[in-house]
Amino acid sequence: MNISASPRNGTTDFLSFRLGGMEYGLDFRKVHELRVLKSLERFTTEGMIVSGVVMSRGVIMPLVDMRAAFGGAAGEPDPLTDVIVLQLDDTIMGMLVDGVTDVVALRPDQIAPLPGVQADYLLGMGQADGRRLILVDIDRLMSIRRRSTETAK
Repeated sequence: MNISASPRNGTTDFLSFRLGGMEYGLDFRKVHELRVLKSLERFTTEGMIVSGVVMSRGVIMPLVDMRAAFGGAAGEPDPLTDVIVLQLDDTIMGMLVDGVTDVVALRPDQIAPLPGVQADYLLGMGQADGRRLILVDIDRLMSIRRRSTETAK
């Protein structure tokens, strides 16, 4: 598990979001901004996982439908669908989610491995205040999705 805690209080902040009835979390330091889909200028619509190319504040970026990325059915997004704009290691990209919840601070002892799961982009299960978040290494997940999309072409 590769989760670095903040030195100030030993916690890591995760942005929590809903997707297909489940709650997920990603490292808040990767979040560039939060937008609603209708506020983005759309250029194209491409396929199931990459749902298009959009512009936000002058930056052109791919838009990934996380329902399709996690193997669910990609639905037609509502204009008020939440978009998490990410600053990843090598790119800026947006991800469509069912809704952004809040920021959750987790200590290392609040994060447990996911039993029986072999996906290296899943960091574990975070538990706080009766909530359970599936924690995602968003850099690793998006690099897997980019590689699989490029291979399919």
